[in-house]
Amino acid sequence: MLDRLKEIKTTVEEKINQVTDIEALNELKVKTLGRKGDVTLFLRNLKNLSGEERARAGKTANEIKAALEQLIEEKAHEIARKEMETRLAGEKIDVTLPGLPFAHGGKHPITMVRDEIKSIFLGLGFSVAEGPEIESDYYNFEALNIPRDHPAREMQDSFYITEDILLRTHTSPVQVRTMEKLAPQLPVKIIVPGKVYRKDDDATHSPMFNQVEGLLIDENITFANLKAILMLFAQKIFGEDVRVRYRPSFFPFTEPSAEMDISCVMCGGSGCRVCSHTGWLEILGAGMVNPRVLKYGGYDPEQVTGFAFGMGIERIAMLKYGINDLRLFYDNDKRFLEQF
Repeated sequence: MLDRLKEIKTTVEEKINQVTDIEALNELKVKTLGRKGDVTLFLRNLKNLSGEERARAGKTANEIKAALEQLIEEKAHEIARKEMETRLAGEKIDVTLPGLPFAHGGKHPITMVRDEIKSIFLGLGFSVAEGPEIESDYYNFEALNIPRDHPAREMQDSFYITEDILLRTHTSPVQVRTMEKLAPQLPVKIIVPGKVYRKDDDATHSPMFNQVEGLLIDENITFANLKAILMLFAQKIFGEDVRVRYRPSFFPFTEPSAEMDISCVMCGGSGCRVCSHTGWLEILGAGMVNPRVLKYGGYDPEQVTGFAFGMGIERIAMLKYGINDLRLFYDNDKRFLEQF
């Protein structure tokens, strides 16, 4: 049997030396070392030998198997090297040719609209403030006049980490944090862009979305100031011909409160499917800062007043670009994103 094994080794070595491509080498490897290969079958037949013969033959067979595996591996490297040399020898590179251009990306539509909103309000003298996305119950609710038993909490069901720590449901907590930091300094004039989180998920809602909050506190601030600022914003973002209106509403942190609508950007106010044939589209909520919120922030409501407003950036982007499904912003579909 050992003589037969040595014959196999000699034959395979000769064939390895003659092989010139990797496919033929792989076929030879399977025929020799595969499950039904010559060496494998030899090893299986060792059970028919006596104990001493089986040990000696097994040792020799394993040594020959290891030697053939190494030869095949070396031959594979040699074939790969020769193929590379042949390919390189046939290729001519003109080093004077210009390099291939890199594809340039672009801003996400949400980023574009956020930057445009920031630019408008920075031009009006506002500054940008930021705050943590993981917020305490105190700043997210209590300091904004939303106690634990207040029904408004049901509208802002969020993701809680502990009983008192959650992902913020709006950027309004930054208002209180900024007032605490600046009080009694005047004016307080900030916008707060950032991500917020709520348990919503459909064509017009996302569990994560972007808001811009605005706050202005000073002496003798009135609702007329709020209307003037927001009218100018609407004209800058949607065009000079846009019209606005205000509807009474309720927010715990402002009093009085209002929803601001704009004339439909699709039909110009004549009525269409997008505006439910009313001619109007809601874009933001606003109001005069509640005196209790001013106190939480360290300001005397007898001495100062202020207004606040908040809008969803996705909402503005959908109206600005005529998009009917908010989820398109987060699908990462290049066909959609390349349009911007």
